Amino acid sequence: MSSDKATFRVVADRSRCCGYGLCAAVCPSIYKLDDDGLVYLDSNIVPPELEEEAREGAAACPAEAIWLEPIESPDNAA
Repeated sequence: MSSDKATFRVVADRSRCCGYGLCAAVCPSIYKLDDDGLVYLDSNIVPPELEEEAREGAAACPAEAIWLEPIESPDNAA
């Protein structure tokens, strides 16, 4: 894993997941499928070296059930 600090996390809304599996086909390092074919995450933190692949996997979701959010840095938190 890179020494760069992760700046994004993945949000997966399993209630919207239709089980197409495109996310896992594009980015199997981040997106996993359970026995029912629904997305789950081992970790919601996106390593910097997987950010582009994670974005592509989220964009491939026809149900728009996955997206990336920035992680707030403690320096920027109020």
